[in-house]
Amino acid sequence: RIRKYVDKYMLRDGRKIYLIGEGRLVNLVAAEGHPPDVMMNSFANQLLSLLYIIENRDKLEKRVYQVPREIDEMVARYTLKGWNIEIDELTEDQIRYWESWRL
Repeated sequence: RIRKYVDKYMLRDGRKIYLIGEGRLVNLVAAEGHPPDVMMNSFANQLLSLLYIIENRDKLEKRVYQVPREIDEMVARYTLKGWNIEIDELTEDQIRYWESWRL
C-alpha cells in the first residue's frame, strides 16, 4: 500500500500495477472527492447557468463567463434554507460603512 486507497503490485517483469480503491468504484470506495453538499451546489449552479445561457443566448458573446452572481446567491440561499439556516442582510448603516472603506 503506497497510500490510502492505492496499492502497488510489482510484476515479475518489473512492470508495476497501481490498483485504486481495491478495484471498486473509486468515488464510492476512496471518497476523497468533494462531499455531496458541495456537488449538489455545483450541479445546481451548472443547471441554472445552462438555463441562463439558453434564455440569453442571443445576447451573449462567445467567451467564458462567470456564473452570474444572482444564480450563485440563489443556490446558496436555497441551500441554507434547506439546512434551516437563516442569513441576515446588511443594514443601511453597515452598507454605508462598508462602501466608505478604501485602501
